[in-house]
Amino acid sequence: MSGDTTGDTVECFNCGHANPSWAQVCRSCGYPIQPAGQGSGGPRGLFPTDQDSLTSIGITLGSIVLAIVVGLIFSGLIPPAPNVAEETPSPTPSASASASALPSSSAVASGSAVASPALPGTITFGTGWNNDTHQIIDPTTEFTAASDGFAHSITLAAPIGVDRLQEEVVSVGADGVETVVQSRADGTVYVNATLSTDGLTSPKTVAQLIAAWGTGPHILRIYRGGDLLAEGTFTFS
Repeated sequence: MSGDTTGDTVECFNCGHANPSWAQVCRSCGYPIQPAGQGSGGPRGLFPTDQDSLTSIGITLGSIVLAIVVGLIFSGLIPPAPNVAEETPSPTPSASASASALPSSSAVASGSAVASPALPGTITFGTGWNNDTHQIIDPTTEFTAASDGFAHSITLAAPIGVDRLQEEVVSVGADGVETVVQSRADGTVYVNATLSTDGLTSPKTVAQLIAAWGTGPHILRIYRGGDLLAEGTFTFS
């Protein structure tokens, strides 16, 4: 046991075996403990302490820190991608789609004033009514004092269902304001409840109606009780 009594030992870097401080190789695994002639001043820890190793480690750590700093700088400069879904404008109805619900001028000129799609009936104007054929004579929406007469009919998809209806007439001013010229209470007419189309010829001449209602555009609305069945436009001139 000579040489082991000093108490100074060094652990093998390979297997961890305790060796005398002067040992050149490990007594257990034969791994070199220190270079020949260096004595006991060799490395004694797991981390290098020589200048070259420390310099290399410092350069490596500095490169890592620099890369992190540059990444943080660029991440703040690049704006986030825009949210395409939020910036896409919602579609708006086209003007042509809205205009398609309005009655065409050709329908008015032919004497048939088509009601709003929400109403169940239509009104046709003319100079007379044929009670045998249940048709309007000379359909038109333009009347003058010289016109032969003023007549109109209502057409439904089903029988009228009652024997009397109420008619309201309003004149329409240039500003669009409506003025009642015949109230519903004064416009009761008798019809055949079993028919889906029935008409009426006014006992008054067109000249008399113009004197009472005035010239310009007018709207005729036909009611069954409290329900508006149809409405149509005609003009006195």
